Amino acid sequence: MKLFTFLFLFAVSTAFAQNVEFSKEAFPNDKAGLKAAKKNMDDGDNFYTLGHQMYRHALPSYLKANEFNASNALLNYKIGVCYLYSGQKEKSVAFLEKAFKLNKNVAEDIHFYLGCGYHLTMQFTKAIKEYQSAKTALKGADKEKSDDIDKRMMECKNGIELVKKPVKVTIDNIGASVNSPFPDYAPVTSADEATMMFTSRRENTTGGGVDPFDQQYFEDIYISTNTGNGWSEATNMGAPVNTSNRHDATVAVSADGQKLFIYLDDMHDGSGNIYECDLKGTEWDKPVKLGETINSKAHESSASLSADGSTLYFTSNREGGFGKHDIYKSKWDAKKNSWGVAENLGKDVNTPYEEHSVFIHPDGKTLFFSSEGNKSMGGFDIFKTVYDTKKNKWSKPENLGYPINSTDDDINFVISASGKHAYFSSYKTNGIGEKDIYVITYPDSVKSAVACVLKGTITDALTKQPLEADVELIDNTLNQTIASFKSNSATGKYLVTLPGGKNYGIAVKKDGYLFHSENFDIPETFKYQEYVKDVELKSIAVGSKIVLNNIFYDFDKATLRPESTSELERLMSMLKDMPTMKIEIAGHTDGKGADDYNLKLSQSRAQSVVDYLSTHGIDKTRLSAKGYGKTKPIASNDTDEGRQLNRRTEFEILSK
Repeated sequence: MKLFTFLFLFAVSTAFAQNVEFSKEAFPNDKAGLKAAKKNMDDGDNFYTLGHQMYRHALPSYLKANEFNASNALLNYKIGVCYLYSGQKEKSVAFLEKAFKLNKNVAEDIHFYLGCGYHLTMQFTKAIKEYQSAKTALKGADKEKSDDIDKRMMECKNGIELVKKPVKVTIDNIGASVNSPFPDYAPVTSADEATMMFTSRRENTTGGGVDPFDQQYFEDIYISTNTGNGWSEATNMGAPVNTSNRHDATVAVSADGQKLFIYLDDMHDGSGNIYECDLKGTEWDKPVKLGETINSKAHESSASLSADGSTLYFTSNREGGFGKHDIYKSKWDAKKNSWGVAENLGKDVNTPYEEHSVFIHPDGKTLFFSSEGNKSMGGFDIFKTVYDTKKNKWSKPENLGYPINSTDDDINFVISASGKHAYFSSYKTNGIGEKDIYVITYPDSVKSAVACVLKGTITDALTKQPLEADVELIDNTLNQTIASFKSNSATGKYLVTLPGGKNYGIAVKKDGYLFHSENFDIPETFKYQEYVKDVELKSIAVGSKIVLNNIFYDFDKATLRPESTSELERLMSMLKDMPTMKIEIAGHTDGKGADDYNLKLSQSRAQSVVDYLSTHGIDKTRLSAKGYGKTKPIASNDTDEGRQLNRRTEFEILSK
């Protein structure tokens, strides 16, 4: 009885493993069904023969044919291959396995595609075995293909090691308010995560056009805002950012969200260029193409602007690189008002393969990018490299690890200034669409906050109306302006990122107003913090006074420290612009110490400022020095913070 059962089961399994052709002999009693199935096969083949970019469009017809005959080896093979190039790649394995079971010689590359399917589903040992069989079948006839298989086997080995040591992060789909059933990718965010812009190929693309190359909707740029409880419903940014029936894609956004870089397919052949557009009030300017030092006849696909606006990192497949797309950088030349000559980051970062999706952290030295090379576990993986100023070189790229990286394409990584959240694009099982945007949350134990954010609103002190003003970021130690920004003309909002390890001066200036200054001394080990500093600019009028927050003295002395130079020069510039203005420089101390001592110290410090100005060309008759000691506090002397505010140097306009 047992023997009979075994033979019966064997016969059944053998029968199920038989390849069934789409023929009259196989289906003598269903001519209509056979005819419809053959038509579905032909319809699928019409897309299949056009190349892998059309495989997704072949699937519906092939699946209909498969409903009629699920035991055809070639059809199962084609469905499996199509799934590998679609938004449901994990479904490929079952069809490829069945194709091989039905006919081990169904196609010359069946082992290769089985390897790809196992690789994508993280069955690394099986994938290596199939890849090895595929390589053996080549018999050395195709070196390029053999090298590709070797690379894939190495990716599997990398995957085995990376999965053993997963990184401690939480990865969540950002949700249906941003993601759609269509491909959504390339997120870019302001440093404080208030705004996100991204690329999508959804049906409400501007103009409603479809790319004839792959029959998908043209790319458009969408925007969403952080509500504090999630992201708002994404909206199409419309014209002039998006164009009709061309690809418009996000590339980068400045830290303050006021400057957007986009990719525009202006060549209509996929070799487009990078454009820049500025937010003026509530409206975006028309995109302007970057110059020839950035754009070339080749393909420039991604970019990232440093937080201080001085350096643009971008990718290009121009001649002279180390691989396909390489990472380059260009410095802003303020004198020429243009980007300088592009410099390749070198072979320590670039590989013989593709590098894309570059992002420079607000710290100005940590660069994230996606690569098919280095130690990828499959497709594009996300890596980071850190610039060593002492060695003048980039560190060896480090894989961000599993599960951030997967065996599929993981790209478009951007991280907030706090280091707590990062956003990237990935294909993952159970996503909302083919490619979705995900948020990575780093636990406090591994969070590395290397910058702080200063933001606020600039208004008129009397009318409280928002102002468009110039905001300068100064390295007080070097007495150099390291970045210049403008507040938004409609809202008055501004945002500046401040990496650790510097003493910063912040100066806010606008014609007709007294400048306003702030000081931030941020140590290298500073733990991330977000400051909100609203600034009220005072009109230039008799009686107006401001605190000179970037005037520094030696401890318990009246000697001006070198870090005061930039602030003093701002004051001199204002006095030269208004040659009849007379001012009083006032010195103040905190509540500690004897009254006479504080009065004398404050007088000496005020006099030091007057002496500096007079020796640099300002008429003494326009200047007066007055020490008030501790008689005019502006805060409580009971706390360190209050006493620090009381130790100040002010100037007041006596006459215009």
